[in-house]
Amino acid sequence: MFTLKEILEKTACSELSVEEAEKLVRLQAIVELDGIAKLDYKREERKGVPEVILAENKSVGDTVDIAVKMFEASGRVIISRCTVQHVEALRAAVVSKLSDAVCSVNERARVVVIKRKDYPVVCSGGRVGLLTAGTSDISVAEEVRVISEEMGCMVYVEYDLGVAGIHRLLDPLKDLVVKDVDVIVVVAGREGALPSVVAGMVNVPVIAVPTSNSYGFGGKGVGTLMAMLQSCSLGIAVVNIDSGISAGAMATLIANRVAKFRKG
Repeated sequence: MFTLKEILEKTACSELSVEEAEKLVRLQAIVELDGIAKLDYKREERKGVPEVILAENKSVGDTVDIAVKMFEASGRVIISRCTVQHVEALRAAVVSKLSDAVCSVNERARVVVIKRKDYPVVCSGGRVGLLTAGTSDISVAEEVRVISEEMGCMVYVEYDLGVAGIHRLLDPLKDLVVKDVDVIVVVAGREGALPSVVAGMVNVPVIAVPTSNSYGFGGKGVGTLMAMLQSCSLGIAVVNIDSGISAGAMATLIANRVAKFRKG
């Protein structure tokens, strides 16, 4: 099976007709697994970020089967929101079924990455800043880190910088400016004020991630999300509650595109 780049090159050289190229692209786009899942294993080539398998609400057996099939098709699989049972079963599958694979687990993020031992993660030159308001927001932030690093970005992390002690923010933010990051992801719960403060002080895009770490009126992140959407600081984009994977994907797309033109 040709890669997407090879298909485009062969079409440009008239080695493939447009119709043949279209058929090849469609054939390589999706792998079906026994009627339970259709895997978009070429998403990374098309989109710039890979498909991520959500383990939440999936049985352990289905999750393992999907992960193995995805690994066989692309050489890497990322599984998010894993329970302890998911993690144990995925580790066992690597030992019993995928002898050429390595398995890494980010326990805080509940993310498992399985990839070939020689799988290349090429440094893109993209630079992502990652901040949290509190320690309780770290689990969501670590989802951002995993996706960004798997897509070749450098991730500069500073945690526990909430506005209750605003002085804690200043030096880490200066450091991100010195490092000339391409985008900053800010993860916060409660009143969700930190992204607005950060966006008011920097000239790069800020991605705000509300977490469910709040209670009472507007609890479970609802008030946080509303506050971020109402921010008066320009340059903020907001993702859904606890959506570290989505924020990581957006940050990666921004940072890697900036890096591409910086190199050029």
